[in-house]
Amino acid sequence: MTADDLAEALRAAVLAQRFETTADSLQNGAPLGWHPSVDLAVVVFPRATAPVGANVLFSREHPQGLIARFDGASGAVANIGFHADVRDAAGDSYAWLPGADWSRIDFPRWFGHGPRFVAPYPASLLKTMVAVGVGLLVDSGRSDWALPLAYAGKTRPVGDWLFDMITVSSNEATSALVAHLHARGGIRREGGREVHNEMHALFAAQGLAGLMIANTRPDGGWGNAAGSGVGQIQMTAWDALRLMWRLDADAPAVPPLVSVASRAVIRSALDAQKLHQVLSSESLRALPGWVPGIPARFAHKTGGTQNYGSDAGIVHDGGLHYLIAVTTSLGSRYAPHPEASTTWKLPALGGAVHAWLKANS
Repeated sequence: MTADDLAEALRAAVLAQRFETTADSLQNGAPLGWHPSVDLAVVVFPRATAPVGANVLFSREHPQGLIARFDGASGAVANIGFHADVRDAAGDSYAWLPGADWSRIDFPRWFGHGPRFVAPYPASLLKTMVAVGVGLLVDSGRSDWALPLAYAGKTRPVGDWLFDMITVSSNEATSALVAHLHARGGIRREGGREVHNEMHALFAAQGLAGLMIANTRPDGGWGNAAGSGVGQIQMTAWDALRLMWRLDADAPAVPPLVSVASRAVIRSALDAQKLHQVLSSESLRALPGWVPGIPARFAHKTGGTQNYGSDAGIVHDGGLHYLIAVTTSLGSRYAPHPEASTTWKLPALGGAVHAWLKANS
């Protein structure tokens, strides 16, 4: 398998889903009519050869897909100009709503050079960055996984807050840990603006330009209403995947983000993830019309809102070992059932990628 083989297989797998035909509840169930944003990245670890990675990106501006090129086999994306998501004066995300005219939206430049790709908000996938930030506090002696942490009238160990943030995507736990990052110096604000962010310093040092968690608040606020959220918190699929690589003890060595001990804490939470409903779908098996997704052991974190769906993690299936990440503009408005978080086309995509890798690795 070559990187070009993998890239073409990923591009074909996305196109085969015909995402533009997805029923949109905000259009009374009519087909979406244009290609949603889908940023998909995979790295596979063959037993006897070097890792093979690829990243394909689709949007209404690029319905046939862009294939990313990298600085080195596992370096940064070198041929895409990433732009940040936006929200309006009321703090609402609007670029993905019916009738949104992208020619009139000033999407801020984020990083990179090349064709424009507007990066969708990662939703709760952002919580993997928070986990890394807390790991930095622990590793520097400013916190401890067993330290009692009080928030919103509850006192629990830091590690328990993190476990709930990852496994059941608790927003309260996320706020508790964001407040902890501010209280212990991981993030600092002065004069109403952020002046220090240890996560950003680490991501920059490791060439992970596609990870941003900006303008959170000392009270734990991290959403749109707090002045953070959409456009201030961003993740590309390729760098979400490279973050997972650094949390995967079984993958070839890359520069660590956190200590071995902190990595083990975060990884145990990823292994215990309970929301299998984006690239995998075991949580939804009882729903009518269920579509299988990635069928193997999947240590991952999902995210979802009305407009967004994301997933990233580590897959093991016998001798097959790979990383996969996706960020999309396919949220709950495209779900076929109230208990689902996105269209069945996303687990179908996960299943198709897994099947191709099984057949070709």
